[in-house]
Amino acid sequence: MHYLIGDLQGCCDALARLLAQIDFSPSRDHVHLLGDLVNRGPDSLGTLRSLRALGGSATCLLGNHDLHLLAVAAGVRKPNRKDTLAPILEDTEREAWLDWVRQRKLADLSDGWLMVHAGVVPQWTPEQTLSLAREVEAMIQGPGLNDFLQVMYGDRPARWDDTLQGNDRLRAVVNVLTRIRFCAADGTLDFATKDGADAAPPGMRPWFAHETRLTAGQPMAFGHWSTLGLIDSPELLALDTGCIWGGQLTAVRVDGGRREVIQVQCQQAQAPG
Repeated sequence: MHYLIGDLQGCCDALARLLAQIDFSPSRDHVHLLGDLVNRGPDSLGTLRSLRALGGSATCLLGNHDLHLLAVAAGVRKPNRKDTLAPILEDTEREAWLDWVRQRKLADLSDGWLMVHAGVVPQWTPEQTLSLAREVEAMIQGPGLNDFLQVMYGDRPARWDDTLQGNDRLRAVVNVLTRIRFCAADGTLDFATKDGADAAPPGMRPWFAHETRLTAGQPMAFGHWSTLGLIDSPELLALDTGCIWGGQLTAVRVDGGRREVIQVQCQQAQAPG
């Protein structure tokens, strides 16, 4: 059986309870984690240990918090006061953990579902989404990572254009795949609004609500947007259900058998901010 799981953010205990709830077996089952594996939760290091121990029975995507871990480790970003990354960075296996994170994907297609951490712009097809993700993955996994991290952050360019090149192109792909919530029909991103779907700025819509979206008709699953809540529809799964904020950690079975939503309550909540 195959399951998709929303944002963990270091909630290792919730992951263990969720896997127990679905009676997960590495020899039989597969889990797809939709990014933000670490940070803000109580046990980011334990979460990485648990995920690595699952081996090939788990596919983990990168989210913005996972990229933040790499940037802090490289000295490019200062830790936020609510970060919980120190145990990873101070562990004797620090470099092995960072290398493991670097090898994760930014997008994947499995069981008919296109999976990303945050979303896509209307101009991207499923094939282009995967191709652009691979461009960034090659940079993150290659020798130029530290140089790329120096230029990865920023809100420009704010609109996707197929002619973008170099660092602007890679930064735009990262921003779409790990940060998007609202966008305009022409692919212009809004980075400020983090409220629910009804809080769209003027001229903007939730990325998945554009009729012109070239991924329409392709089942898609994403996390990142805790204020959106659970969306469970035939072609759209929103699975960040706010575990870190005292909500639930959510898994959905998608392997063609009985469709099933499984949730466990998070026992460790962090105050927003």
